[in-house]
Amino acid sequence: MTSRPLILVVEDEELMRRVLHVALRSQGYEVEEAATGNQALLKVRARTPDAIILDLGLPDMDGAQVASYVREEHETPIIVLSARGEEQHQIRALDAGANDYVTKPFREGELMARIRAALRSANHVPNRSELRVGDLRIDVLQRRVFLRNAEVVLTPTEFKLLHLLASEAGRVLSHSQLLREVWGPSHVEELQYLRVYMKQLRQKIEEDPSQPQRLLTTPGVGYRLARRT
Repeated sequence: MTSRPLILVVEDEELMRRVLHVALRSQGYEVEEAATGNQALLKVRARTPDAIILDLGLPDMDGAQVASYVREEHETPIIVLSARGEEQHQIRALDAGANDYVTKPFREGELMARIRAALRSANHVPNRSELRVGDLRIDVLQRRVFLRNAEVVLTPTEFKLLHLLASEAGRVLSHSQLLREVWGPSHVEELQYLRVYMKQLRQKIEEDPSQPQRLLTTPGVGYRLARRT
């Protein structure tokens, strides 16, 4: 018998937890709940969920902190569900390691579609512990990047973007594909997100960021990580 995917709902409002619990159970998911960040971390350590729905406004810590702590040890998809719709909150949560961001009030059908997409993505992560592209080395398990054996410190979102490009080194990945895989299906039109993070990555791994030799632009299409000998 195939086990049902386990979804951890991290939400301090009891009514919202109940609504999410009923909706998720109706879709065939197993559900656990946590009302605080600390409760959530304890539950993750006891049994790693298949996905996490995470509110930002928790009573003991910010939800972005929870995402960051989880991401240190697990690749579990994290979908933030928050009333905070401002761009800075979204960027902070995504930088902390969240995979997607849904604002309240939300449509149940849309949230379920986001969960299914996150679970599909998690089940299709290439099982490769290390990627090498020329003198760039990516330790997938430790989420660390080295350039000519010197470590390059990246944010979780920067790492995710570089990892995706390295997985398809030499191939142009479209703007929409990069946005969908890194930020989630709701952000496929947010080209500015991609431009900002590509600029940040170039600052960190290019000898001359103004004349990139690794992270190359295909105008009007997307980006590729050049294969280097």
